[in-house]
Amino acid sequence: MVAEFFLRTLVRMYGRHIVYTDEGVVWYPDACNLLGLEHRIHTPYEKSVTESANQSINQFMKDRTEGFDDHYPCRKHGCDLSHVWRWLYVFCFMYNEMMRNRIRFN
Repeated sequence: MVAEFFLRTLVRMYGRHIVYTDEGVVWYPDACNLLGLEHRIHTPYEKSVTESANQSINQFMKDRTEGFDDHYPCRKHGCDLSHVWRWLYVFCFMYNEMMRNRIRFN
């Protein structure tokens, strides 16, 4: 039920697409059947390429977050890094709105 709800939400937000998983996930094929989505299993090569890309993105985000904190450090004692989360939210929001052409900078 959780996988079906998750996929239904993605379909509502982004439309219908092919769902790729690895062999270890057993609940996505059933959820795809219920929603009428095509399900494909990654080859080991595709899985390693995907994991490598995700690792690169994670390292990029970590480096950018550390750079942000270097330039705009929080001076509050016992900081919970909420300022970094707010910055990431605003950055993602602005990026997505620019990509959708809702915001234009001259």
